Amino acid sequence: MRSVQVVRLEGPSGVEVVEADEPTTGPGEVLVEVHAVGVAWPDLLLSRGEYQIKPEPPFQLGVDLAGTVAEAPAGSGLAVGDRVACCLPYGGGADLVPVPADSVFPLPDAIGFEKAAALPLNYLTAQFALETRAAVREGETVLVHGAAGGVGTACLQVAHGYGARTVAVVSTPEKAEFVTGLGADHVVLVDGFLGAVKELTDGRGVDVVVDVVGGDLMTDSLRALGPLGRLLVVGFTAGRIPEVRVNRLLLNNIDVRGVGWGAFAMARPGFMRGQWDALLPMIEAGVVDPPVATTYPVEEVARALEDLDQRRVLGKTVLTL
Repeated sequence: MRSVQVVRLEGPSGVEVVEADEPTTGPGEVLVEVHAVGVAWPDLLLSRGEYQIKPEPPFQLGVDLAGTVAEAPAGSGLAVGDRVACCLPYGGGADLVPVPADSVFPLPDAIGFEKAAALPLNYLTAQFALETRAAVREGETVLVHGAAGGVGTACLQVAHGYGARTVAVVSTPEKAEFVTGLGADHVVLVDGFLGAVKELTDGRGVDVVVDVVGGDLMTDSLRALGPLGRLLVVGFTAGRIPEVRVNRLLLNNIDVRGVGWGAFAMARPGFMRGQWDALLPMIEAGVVDPPVATTYPVEEVARALEDLDQRRVLGKTVLTL
């Protein structure tokens, strides 16, 4: 079978599609015939040896995948032929993949495999951030940095699913047009975003800031929060990890909260399935509708990763098998 593998820790150029033996399943695992694999930021970091998980090469990439059940253990609630989406720490990029049953989610008939492969990592992260960590409530305002990226677009849509108003912060007019098309209530450019946010909220500030960017945005993000506001630290795509002067937290009774979805969710049996069940009504209503930017055949995985690395992607890139 085909297998997407990191053979050298040098980024996209070190990723190849190779022939590999078909896998066998262990106890409690579902064998999935894969039709589509999402290209995610962790894939890029893994290909460089920069992710918190550091397997030794060669190893198989792939966090998000979608396909059909080829084998299922008794008691899993799954049957051969069921359409599913799945999420793994890595290793989902192959024609056949064994997946723990807790990480296999039923797929509504209306969702194709390519869109399904854009769902798990980003939308489960968004649901965890907004519901578990921020406890977002209907009528609140959620500001999303990096709103045109994968987690950013997911947060915009999931926030709407919870009845919140959204402010999308982006870096270019092209990205502003993109997130407007996704239904963002307000869109502002990152340069000078604080003043724009204060104007939009009549000086009060927002209830939640979702920050996947890091870098130099932290201080103005804290200033953008209203009373009892929550800043969610999701990632650092800008490359630099910012520091917080904790006296700022006292000034408006605000919080900074970490969002480490994978380590939390994957260690708690049934947690991810509960998240998926919370997202299903949003998916079926069309509120959650992942934007698939580009699809490539799996053999072009290096090109897909290079696009991601060079910030050429609006939405999710998906590999088809």
